[in-house]
Amino acid sequence: MTSDNQVLLRMDKINKSFPGVQALKDVDFEVRRGEIHALVGENGAGKTTLMRVLSGAAPPDSGSIYWNGEPVSIPDPAAAQALGISMIYQELTLIPYLDLGQNIYLGREPAAKAPNFIDWQRLYRMAQEQLARVGLEVDPRTLVAELPIAQRQMVEVAKALSLDASLLVMDEPTSALTEHEVETLFERMRELKAQGVSIVFISHRLEEVFRIADRVTVLRDGQLVGSAPISDLTEDDVVRMMVGRELKSYHAKEVAPIGDEVLRVEDLSRGDVVRGVSFSLRKGEILGVAGLVGAGRTELSETIFGVHPATGGRILIDGRPVEIHSPAQAIELGMGFVPEDRKAQGLFLRLSVAFNIVTVALKSLTTLGLIRPNAARNLARTFVERLAIRTPSLEQRVRNLSGGNQQKVVIARWLTLEPKILILDEPTRGIDVGAKAEIYALMSDLAKRGVGILMISSELPEVLGVSDRILVMREGRIVAEINDPRGATQDDIMRAAAGGANGGGSAIQA
Repeated sequence: MTSDNQVLLRMDKINKSFPGVQALKDVDFEVRRGEIHALVGENGAGKTTLMRVLSGAAPPDSGSIYWNGEPVSIPDPAAAQALGISMIYQELTLIPYLDLGQNIYLGREPAAKAPNFIDWQRLYRMAQEQLARVGLEVDPRTLVAELPIAQRQMVEVAKALSLDASLLVMDEPTSALTEHEVETLFERMRELKAQGVSIVFISHRLEEVFRIADRVTVLRDGQLVGSAPISDLTEDDVVRMMVGRELKSYHAKEVAPIGDEVLRVEDLSRGDVVRGVSFSLRKGEILGVAGLVGAGRTELSETIFGVHPATGGRILIDGRPVEIHSPAQAIELGMGFVPEDRKAQGLFLRLSVAFNIVTVALKSLTTLGLIRPNAARNLARTFVERLAIRTPSLEQRVRNLSGGNQQKVVIARWLTLEPKILILDEPTRGIDVGAKAEIYALMSDLAKRGVGILMISSELPEVLGVSDRILVMREGRIVAEINDPRGATQDDIMRAAAGGANGGGSAIQA
């Protein structure tokens, strides 16, 4: 039993409903002083809702919250901040064209002696202190837009700490970070823990949970499944608690016959971001592309798909040279493209599931310039059923779906065209283990149907577990090829990606 003086936060029997949905049912949650506490569960499990209750964004229907052993009410975010609770959201809230100091103290600028003036010297001095606290040696007058994503993440932490936070809630803070940047973030988290700051860490990446957390709490379907020290559990235990079943073959890839070459890229270039890239892709093959952020992986995929036309080299499909100057041309040639950021680039968030699925197939659903609504609905329904997309109806706005179901909607859109080549950029970013397993199974099924898949991923276990071959990129070039992923390790990929020796692994060709 935890003594009361060890407990910073306790939430008892929290209930929260939305129209037609019981989001939380009698959930208990406890955070101790100076601990990193992981909160995990599938999309829709209630993690975000529980943290919205804690942050004052969604007052509970019933239940009690205790802070430092005293009952408290948190009716709004201002009340949460006054207690010392700060949220760091997955979508960063910084304003790109203000500088770091302005962002950190936005709305709380120190006043100068003259009325209605800001003491800028003091503001930047305080901002420098907060940036130093999270290990950032950056001029506080630097614009946010000039920083890489990892440093922006640390600015968010500095901003939260400037509120005298004793509890930080970090929602998927590593989703856009490289392995090196993740370790830097974890070092700062450990330092904050040593300073007595408590951290709630929400992540779908269980390997990270086991690296950084002291304890873990698992939610499923809005209810508490269990809470335990991380040392008492294995990843398999946590997965079983999250999904309510065994996922024995997490990265299961069924054997698919590898057919003829469907795509060939020869000496492809696009300025300095893609430099002399050559490779081939065959029918039924999943070709993984690994590398650090900034290696040119996304830029390569966008060049192939015509988002940004190539400045050199050539592309062949089914052995024929083709010209691709736009996505429309790529689509006509049988390509589909699931982009890295599904919300910003892949979905019409305010529109229905049905519209999002059929949008690239509208030409086949149109007669005399008019869309045939029954045909559109039938096509959408076919793919909702085929991909097991969980939605109350075809008319549900896609923004209301979980991340995994949103991703399946994007994939469904391209499957309506029966592509011969499918490019997947970070196909499982920000989705839970159950949804990941479903996406992997779908990829295996597409490969068995003869689709050639080019998969870009920052998750090395995913690249090794799903791919038939792996290309490693660095500085816009392919620097290694792994023909047998079963004979390679994450270290092999990282050494090639970072420019080190490949370790002599027989699976790797430089």
